[in-house]
Amino acid sequence: MIYIKAPAGLHGYAVVMDTVNCRSRDMLTSPKPIAIAAPPAALAFEEALLRKLNQPGPRYTSYPTADRFSEQFDAQAYCQAVSERRAMGARHALSLYLHIPFCDTVCYYCACNKVVSKNLGKAAVYLTYLQREIAMQAALFDGMNQVEQLHFGGGTPTYLSDRQMSELMAHLHRHFQFASDQLGEYSIEVDPRTVTPKRIVTLRRQGFNRLSLGVQDFNPAVQKAVNRIQAEEDTLRIIDAARFAGFRSVSIDLIYGLPKQSLASIAQTLEKVIAASPDRIAIYNYAHMPHLFKPQRRIADSDLPAPAVKIDMLFLCIQRLTEAGYVYIGMDHFAKPDDDLAIAQRQGRLHRNFQGYSTHAESDLVACGVSAISAVGASYSQNEKTLEAYYRRLDLQQLPIARGIKLNMDDLLRRLIIQHLMCHFELSLASIEIAYPVRFAEYFAAELTQLRLLEADGLLTLDQEWISVTMKGRLLIRNICMVFDRYLDPHRTPLRYSKTI
Repeated sequence: MIYIKAPAGLHGYAVVMDTVNCRSRDMLTSPKPIAIAAPPAALAFEEALLRKLNQPGPRYTSYPTADRFSEQFDAQAYCQAVSERRAMGARHALSLYLHIPFCDTVCYYCACNKVVSKNLGKAAVYLTYLQREIAMQAALFDGMNQVEQLHFGGGTPTYLSDRQMSELMAHLHRHFQFASDQLGEYSIEVDPRTVTPKRIVTLRRQGFNRLSLGVQDFNPAVQKAVNRIQAEEDTLRIIDAARFAGFRSVSIDLIYGLPKQSLASIAQTLEKVIAASPDRIAIYNYAHMPHLFKPQRRIADSDLPAPAVKIDMLFLCIQRLTEAGYVYIGMDHFAKPDDDLAIAQRQGRLHRNFQGYSTHAESDLVACGVSAISAVGASYSQNEKTLEAYYRRLDLQQLPIARGIKLNMDDLLRRLIIQHLMCHFELSLASIEIAYPVRFAEYFAAELTQLRLLEADGLLTLDQEWISVTMKGRLLIRNICMVFDRYLDPHRTPLRYSKTI
């Protein structure tokens, strides 16, 4: 049995493992046992139920999910979506995303769209095309181009030199109007192995006020197994530099389920991360899908922790972080109580997009760069996935959009439901009936039947007015949302999705 109990740390939620039937090998052999304590009033969570529910499923950074995009949605359809927003009198600021795909080394676990090269000249060519796309997007949004969010992702955005970054930021400011530093959220992902404290100070001067660091695991054996050797001292030095430079928020990314990882090693990493006191922490489940991502073929299956051990790791992460005062936002995100994410969740403003949990739910997302995905009005659109195709479209003076989807009423309705459940873990049925011309009990009769099965498992409570996800159900929120996904075949979930836990 696995027992889930209710202490103060996780708004009444924590985890304890049955020490007879479900103890991991690390717990048995570690000279210092990893204690996962919990107070009374346990909810039993049977192993058989866990195995049944831990299935492949979408992460719902969008609905419909990106695998439903079609090539029939092209640049012309995107321009129409922007025109419709203009006709509606767009009142909200934009969110911008820029994809910088380059890395100088490959991390074996990575599933991002990236270009691994030490030839820095490739970035110079890419930037000329990226700036061209930015200018085209800015022309489309002329008159409604106020920006309150900016995120640089990759790849490794700091692959760009200081000069290249300054030129790119200046180009953005020439074409878009940016909110003040106090109001706007301007973030960048950095690799602590390739930046110095001086570079962090420069990034702050260039306009960034939020920083995200990839750590994954501090254990040397794990780092070697994934080809990412990153000294703990380098990471801590960058965090200190960010605070010195005046960054408003520092976020750290971890991964559980990596090769050579153990319950003991991840406990040590957690201890060090908590001591560093970042504002946000994301703990991602490593999804081993070598059939889709070539670098993962360098990871031996035999080096991966067993599924039961991965669950131990997840539960330990939740316990340690909530005991340290972090708020469990949902899925894999934690934040300090005074962080904007936690505040947005308390105020009902939390949003989920292609960068994960976010604020500014009302903003259209305009994404530039190879493979980047925009969300404008009732549409999603994705750029070409290869540099060659991306360059070719721009050489033809076309937006480099390869595919997308225009959402119908049913899509918008289901997107709203999934967003509410993913972000706030509850849904007012009356609010849906007010916003859409449906009677919930009739329109979603089949879904309600499925939800009652999950209710019997203790994942949610269901009445005539509310769907409320229990503390037990929050870890399985993807399973709950899958009930409302009309594109999923209930008898065959594609292997391209990661497991829900």
